[in-house]
Amino acid sequence: MPAIPTTPVMPVTPVTADDLDLAVRLAVTALRGAPPTAWDGKAGSLEWSCWETVEHLADDLFAYAVQLGPRTPPLDGPVPFVFESRRPGGPANSIHANRAAGPAGLLQVLEASGALLAAMVRTTPPHVRAHHVFGASDPEGFAAMGIVESLVHTYDLAKGLGLTWTPPADLCARILTRLFPGAPRTTAPWPTLLWATGRAELPGHARLTEWRWYGAPRPAAQSERTQAQG
Repeated sequence: MPAIPTTPVMPVTPVTADDLDLAVRLAVTALRGAPPTAWDGKAGSLEWSCWETVEHLADDLFAYAVQLGPRTPPLDGPVPFVFESRRPGGPANSIHANRAAGPAGLLQVLEASGALLAAMVRTTPPHVRAHHVFGASDPEGFAAMGIVESLVHTYDLAKGLGLTWTPPADLCARILTRLFPGAPRTTAPWPTLLWATGRAELPGHARLTEWRWYGAPRPAAQSERTQAQG
């Protein structure tokens, strides 16, 4: 029987602020191709409009950035910004874009929030921990979370806006290694990330109805810090 081709397992490399910059830049570039009249339609399988979904993504990036912001980040809950929804069933955000600025302004809001998180990841010492509902994480973990949000919500948006969206395989592979330790490693990274976030089936793996990521710092990173401090 001939061997079944698989995707090689890629080496583990850290997730960086540059990776986050790339993810946001690629997302914004793709979304600029959307028809101006399409933003009020639903974003893929979400119950939010495409406009609301970009606001939600910008809000995620903003929230991760400010969580790292205090000199001593809280570990028992989020930094207490007010989150509110502008309609029943809409996303609860701190960040809302001015509708009068149109889609171009909306994408500027997304870019700005991504830049805030990238700056915080670059300037926050790696030993710092901050709260997340899935467990305290480090700057690399928050960068990885921001990338997941950017990649998969752009997938949702691409479905709603009629766009094509396929992010780089190596970026997806690093995110899977950092946040989804239980995900298959012999399947193509982008379909695997969609599977890991409940958005698609994968050969041999049914579509997930519940999912989460694991943002705890990598053991190797913890070991390196311990050796450095010793």
